[in-house]
Amino acid sequence: MSEIAREPDFDPNALRERYRIEREKRLRPDGNDQYVEMTGEFARFLDDPYIDERIERGPITDAVDVVLIGGGFGGLTTAARFREAGIDELLLIEKGGDFGGTWYWNRYPGAQCDVESYCYLPLLEELGYVPKEKYAYAREILDHAAAIGRHYGLYEQTLFQTEVTDLRWDEAISRWTVHTDRGDAVRARFVCMANGPLHRPKLPGIPGLRDFKGHSFHTSRWDYGYTGGGPDGNLDRLGDKRVAIIGTGATAIQCVPFLGEAAKELYVFQRTPSSVDVRGNSPTDPEWTRGLQQGWQKHRMENFNALVSGVPQEEDLVDDGWTDLVAKFVHRFRNADPGANMSLPQMIEMVNFEKMEELRGRVDELVDDPETAEKLKPYYQMFCKRPTFNDEYLPTFNRPNVHLVDTDGKGVERVTEKGLVVAGITYEVDCIIYSTGFEVGTAYTRRAGYDAAGRGGRLLSEHWNDGTRSLHGMSSHGFPNLFVSQISQAAFTANFPHLLEECAVHQAHIIGHALQNGFTEAEVTRDAEEAWVKTILGFEGGPLAGLGGPDCTPGYYNNEGQEHPHAAQSAPWGGGSIGFFKLLEDWREEGSFEGLEFRRS
Repeated sequence: MSEIAREPDFDPNALRERYRIEREKRLRPDGNDQYVEMTGEFARFLDDPYIDERIERGPITDAVDVVLIGGGFGGLTTAARFREAGIDELLLIEKGGDFGGTWYWNRYPGAQCDVESYCYLPLLEELGYVPKEKYAYAREILDHAAAIGRHYGLYEQTLFQTEVTDLRWDEAISRWTVHTDRGDAVRARFVCMANGPLHRPKLPGIPGLRDFKGHSFHTSRWDYGYTGGGPDGNLDRLGDKRVAIIGTGATAIQCVPFLGEAAKELYVFQRTPSSVDVRGNSPTDPEWTRGLQQGWQKHRMENFNALVSGVPQEEDLVDDGWTDLVAKFVHRFRNADPGANMSLPQMIEMVNFEKMEELRGRVDELVDDPETAEKLKPYYQMFCKRPTFNDEYLPTFNRPNVHLVDTDGKGVERVTEKGLVVAGITYEVDCIIYSTGFEVGTAYTRRAGYDAAGRGGRLLSEHWNDGTRSLHGMSSHGFPNLFVSQISQAAFTANFPHLLEECAVHQAHIIGHALQNGFTEAEVTRDAEEAWVKTILGFEGGPLAGLGGPDCTPGYYNNEGQEHPHAAQSAPWGGGSIGFFKLLEDWREEGSFEGLEFRRS
């Protein structure tokens, strides 16, 4: 028998109004321009604190089949699938001192994956490895990245501490020339860009930012020389320090407990509180590990992806906060008749309210001071901001040395020589830690740090000036033999390495076909690109309709609350990640390489 929608134990109209007020007080006319690019005097925030010494070498002018840009999970997974496809003449270029990408840079105390590690860490079966815990910490993740590099023999084919500065197509020889900051000019038949979305940190454009005379750093370049300790904590040099941390997103949720434990005084500056659900981490069960069958990781990844996409499964293999968020929706849709007294959009909204009420109630349970607890409660729709999961963050505010400085949505007013000002009050501190995230809403070429000049010298930034133009989000007309792994015009999934895996398999299929058959060029046709753009624009709503929507409080999911003129064209494929992955698989199996033109020079 179908249920009918029950009477809620909250006032929906009051919540709608509260959400509206909280959103509007945070809207800013400058949108993403409120952040400062780390150039000039701020370039020091980009220095690599993790290398012992600079690698000295001469410029390289080799010719290779494939250059892979980026040594994170995208580059590693792509290289692995290329190896398996018999594509061995590879060169990877990575600006860090080792593999790891996001996990190379983010070594702050408490850094941990927030998607289950058995799904999140790539190539587990290939390496015969099972993570030690359900949610692995950064040290283990970084070690796994290095293990992938060793397993596939990639260290000998990687230029570390090297940044690409320019990429140009040479029509005379049908090759790309890849220029770097080390004077390299590598000629590559194919180039695959796996730059990743979370590697270029940003600073808030607070007046007086350059005036502070104390110590400061960004969480993605953690200064253990100043704090002491390491990724596991024990920040023993902060015992006499007054520390400020700006930002309360996913990074701060993880590192604040360690700072609160160590610092003499900790001031947490908050513009918008995060939703903080149960973490519930646990060691890996050896008996469970022994029972794993071949293909277990792929099956688990697909099960997780289906559940967080709202597709019911016979069993929830992961059973965590991510799948619980969606389970509440699915349960209602299975057991209720929306037409009885509530439309589907209304039901979605009500379940959303219920989940967020649950999370706000969790704040009251864990935070002793009612005034502090109220300021820590998130008043926006679920998925307006990336959900977080942590069991220590909220109780940290019960410590007498930890102070929440809520800015009522306005952010820090200014920085002075001695500290920070909010609501006219100066908070004098010895150190400012910027937990202010990464560039996400800026142009791809700005985040990458270079542009690509294709046929006739046309720049990729020009080609994408009005939004991404591609086939399947991976390659564009006028830029032969160039591939990119990204969300735009591809797919969004909470488990980003799953997308990287699908992109790697697809690119290996295309490039392997070209090399095996003596083709020197593989290029998207103009018609195929135009058709894919129309496909992307043709979706209205879809599974991602509520993700960072216009009614959400500002954040990187919705371009800081500003309507972006090219957002629709640069959006992911609107049929959801499951449908997109199936579309790619069907495309490969069909065998005609529809939309691509292969040539021999």
